[in-house]
Amino acid sequence: MEVTKIKAELVKLRKEIRKHNKLYYEMDAPEITDYEYDKLMQCLKDLESEYPEFITANSPTQMVGGAARREVGKIIAHDVPMLSLQDVFKREEVENFINDAISKLASPEFIVEEKIDGLSLALRYENGKLMQAITRGDGIQGEDVTENALVIEDVVKNLVEEPKYFEIRGEVYMTRQNFELTNERQEKLGLKLFANPRNCAAGTIRQIDSRVVRERNLSMFVFNLQKVRGVEIKNHVEAYDFMARNGIKIINNYKVCKTFEEVWEAIEEIGARREGLEYGIDGAVVKINDFAQRETLGATSKFPKWAIAYKYPPDERETVLRKIELNVGRTGRITPTAIFDAVTLNGTKVERATLHNQDFIDNLDVRIGDTIKVYKSGEIIPRVSGVVLSKRPENAIPFKIPEICPVCGHKLEREESAVDFRCINPNCPAQLENHLLNFVGRNAMDIKGLGETTIPKLIAGNFVKTVADIYKLGDRREELLTKKVFGLKKNTEKILLAIEESKKRSPAKLLTGLGIFGVGSGAASELVNYFGGLEEISQATEEELQKVPDIGEKTAQRIREFFMDEENLEILAELQDRGLKMGEKKEKVEIPEENSPIAGKIFVLTGKLEKFTRNEASKLIMARGGIVKDSVVKNTDYVIAGDKAGSKLSKAWELGIKILSEDDLEKLLAEN
Repeated sequence: MEVTKIKAELVKLRKEIRKHNKLYYEMDAPEITDYEYDKLMQCLKDLESEYPEFITANSPTQMVGGAARREVGKIIAHDVPMLSLQDVFKREEVENFINDAISKLASPEFIVEEKIDGLSLALRYENGKLMQAITRGDGIQGEDVTENALVIEDVVKNLVEEPKYFEIRGEVYMTRQNFELTNERQEKLGLKLFANPRNCAAGTIRQIDSRVVRERNLSMFVFNLQKVRGVEIKNHVEAYDFMARNGIKIINNYKVCKTFEEVWEAIEEIGARREGLEYGIDGAVVKINDFAQRETLGATSKFPKWAIAYKYPPDERETVLRKIELNVGRTGRITPTAIFDAVTLNGTKVERATLHNQDFIDNLDVRIGDTIKVYKSGEIIPRVSGVVLSKRPENAIPFKIPEICPVCGHKLEREESAVDFRCINPNCPAQLENHLLNFVGRNAMDIKGLGETTIPKLIAGNFVKTVADIYKLGDRREELLTKKVFGLKKNTEKILLAIEESKKRSPAKLLTGLGIFGVGSGAASELVNYFGGLEEISQATEEELQKVPDIGEKTAQRIREFFMDEENLEILAELQDRGLKMGEKKEKVEIPEENSPIAGKIFVLTGKLEKFTRNEASKLIMARGGIVKDSVVKNTDYVIAGDKAGSKLSKAWELGIKILSEDDLEKLLAEN
């Protein structure tokens, strides 16, 4: 392989792994499975092993985990670095580790135990009292989550024995049952579901409100003694005995082994029972028992040399894809789902798996009738990994997501840079709850008493089908009281009064509530300020709409389509009949004649301006016929850069767009 190609491949791998590290460790939102991640990392390790001269200090192979997130809690330095473990995937690799240890140490003993799939946490005790709980973070420093750890039942607050200092490391996890209960609550509240118990546990321990942590009922196993003063403990087994005497929950069913055969038997035993565990594991850990021997072997900057983690291959089955079902999410996103002949994975019956989006389907080239491979990699959610092409039926044709919403029949939209199709019809029944919540929300009509608890009841009771129906609820007062939709009479009257009061909200608030894709509160205010009201906006051309700050070509097209839709016009007419404010008595901003030298020129403002506010600068530019946009694109004419200008300035440099200072802007405006 040429040197340039080697370097390019290393850069590509490192970039991809860093992205997945951030998603996993910092955002608790991984996009790939542990198995897929491990394969990427192994590929990088192999390449760096072959070309060690190209290893960099900031390569993912030389670093641990992710950065600590400062918004969670105080950042604390670890007394003992919380390193990762070296992953191995083959029997031979385990044997090499055992033989190497035996060659260097006198009669070493090995501990084999489950590798819990959760979030690492260090617990520090002083004189027997829990003082701090710290996440792993980047291995050198982590986040202080003591308040949250205190509400985890498995975390012992006071030790029976009282060593001067006692620091242990464990794994915070969530049982399968508690994970299902948590996701049920998330679904009822209309919130995003967690992908798997590990994500849920990691996201929960970082919650600012410890009541959420208590509600989700996390668990914890302790798997290592990090540091101790005041008690002599010589090895891992003695440490476990001490912990057990003090009520600390340690890893279940660990085995002490002396030979490779015993170690491999213990690994296979864990693999055989993992399907029946109430918690997820992502492998088996093999570690040296004696602490002095651990010191002899030492560690790299990333891994201890006295332990490895064996990763089990994913449980995979072949099955036949019978159909691809299209589901419309609360935000209009179309999710294709594979429906296949039932198979058993990790002890559970599976008949469906997400296909994510059209790009995923195209990359796999998956077709109805295909024999597909389905697997779980220590996760709850099954995935499709590939197609058995040798078993493909002759009449199988490529699958394309139709351009029509399967629920409302509205045309679907796919943005240029996005992978998802989306129904942007705000009146789509599949999105009704989300649309109503947006309408009554604080940024829109701000109707107190209508929200995540009451809106679903109104939909279930067939009280509302559109936002206009909210203003007809007063006509059904007696029915609301009889069915106790809002509870007793006092609360019902309070909510109906709040609905009536909301009629006084500004046209900008109403426009925000209509749910036009891409039109948030800021854009709605700009539109109303520019045109004066909803009637004027409804009559504007796409070209006129684009003269408003932050309204691009795509958003202008969506606004125009919204006001051309007969159903939307009927809803607006009903809202107007019910007394909602459609416009304000404001003079429309006039655009100067075409003889203005900057008429039609596109400006983008970035950074902190000293002589103007952003709004003032925008108005001055627009008063002279210029157009102010929020994003830098190829047809941007000028970028006005203030102090601490960021990515927009960089983009301007890349595209060769003319960059002006505030002084340059002043001169340009003076000339016009």
